[in-house]
Amino acid sequence: MLPVLWYITTAFILYSVGIYALITKRNLIRLILGIEIMVNGAHVNFIAVSSYWKGGFIDPSVSSIVIISIGLAASVSAVLLALAYQAYKCYRTLDIRVMRRLRG
Repeated sequence: MLPVLWYITTAFILYSVGIYALITKRNLIRLILGIEIMVNGAHVNFIAVSSYWKGGFIDPSVSSIVIISIGLAASVSAVLLALAYQAYKCYRTLDIRVMRRLRG
């Protein structure tokens, strides 16, 4: 069994990659993917901490919360991708800098 530090490090790396994508990328699709990567890092961290909380016993309520959160994240990303598609149809670009300039 791997130490909990490895899982927390993996979650931190995922969260850092998501923050990096939010800070540096200007494409709307890449921003949505950055948010999803951050959510997955939070899921890994939540499961890792809960599994090492009481000596290897994995709390089923934490697993069910994470599964519900994965479903909610999938539905939110579907809505965000639909909004990105509508923005592309309207503005013919996915660059957020150009969309910001088009604001009236």
